[in-house]
Amino acid sequence: MTVSLRPHIAYFVTPHGYGHAARAVAVMEALLRHRRDVHFEIFTRVPAWFFSSCPPDAYDYHGVWTDVGLVQRTALSEDIPATVERLAQFMPFEDDLVSGLAARLRETACRLVLCDIAPLGIAVARAAGIPSVLVENFTWDHIYAGYIEDDRRLRWYVDYLADLFADADHRIQAGPACQYHPGWLTTAPISRASRTSAELVREQLGVPRRAPMVLVTMGGFSWDYGFLDALAARPDVFFVVPGGRDRPSGAVDRPPNVICLPHHSTFFHPDLVNSSDVVISKVGYSTVAEVYWAGCALGYVPRPRFRESDVLVEFVAREMSGLPVSAVEFDTADWLNRLDDLLAMPRRVHAGPNGAEQAAEFVASLLTG
Repeated sequence: MTVSLRPHIAYFVTPHGYGHAARAVAVMEALLRHRRDVHFEIFTRVPAWFFSSCPPDAYDYHGVWTDVGLVQRTALSEDIPATVERLAQFMPFEDDLVSGLAARLRETACRLVLCDIAPLGIAVARAAGIPSVLVENFTWDHIYAGYIEDDRRLRWYVDYLADLFADADHRIQAGPACQYHPGWLTTAPISRASRTSAELVREQLGVPRRAPMVLVTMGGFSWDYGFLDALAARPDVFFVVPGGRDRPSGAVDRPPNVICLPHHSTFFHPDLVNSSDVVISKVGYSTVAEVYWAGCALGYVPRPRFRESDVLVEFVAREMSGLPVSAVEFDTADWLNRLDDLLAMPRRVHAGPNGAEQAAEFVASLLTG
């Protein structure tokens, strides 16, 4: 059968937000440019629509819980007790779960298992006798270790997950990574590439070509943007807010310079970033990577308790144009007082290949090696 001759790759993706799925899509699309015959078996609970930028004949979607991650109260705060409760329900992995998924990988003739910080994929790969590749800028044992003082029960999961992640056959560290290790492939930031010109995106949004445009986003997490009316204070600037139509407070009339989009809109997020002069967002890997390659300024909201945050903040300060915005400033729109400083920052153009291409070249070599 023709389909059986195509190299199949399983991709286990954590459902923690959309950033890891965005990174997985970037790697998948880059690999398809190297090997158009590759077929992916995607295992995750990230909504299936998120992967629709990939050719429909290039993947099958399996709605499987692959990871716990962190339970979030909001995009900026974690619920550690709830996280521990979910970990207790999910780990250690049940033998039936692992063996059943391993059988599915054998049935689909998978030759490789990629895991974007979803440890279940590594366990399944080992049970199926298939090589595994861990793609990460952090692992959950490192993140959970930062919360042990909040809940001592996390110590067991730190040790359990450290052993699981160490069991990966190969490792790709997506820069900027939290813990660099010699001997592992380290890439430039990995992000999906924009695909529509800024001029056309602005035209579709109704933003004048030369008007300043600011993207306000909390990534894959919902947020009640209670400050939208305050943006009328800057009628010279157009503000684009994905998820602005999903606010719990309901949809009401907005100032004409505020463009609210549904959380799942027809606009490709990297296109919105590339079309913006400034992005205001929590500091998360996917947003940082997209802004890095777009070159625009970033007003970033740190997450002091989340260990990834300090690494990303330091990277932005060193390699990008940007300014910190506190959680209070974000909620009250006081960041508007610093908007002119952000708008005045030059775009920083970065040379070299996107990390997705570097990761894809490595994975392609495993398929032919």
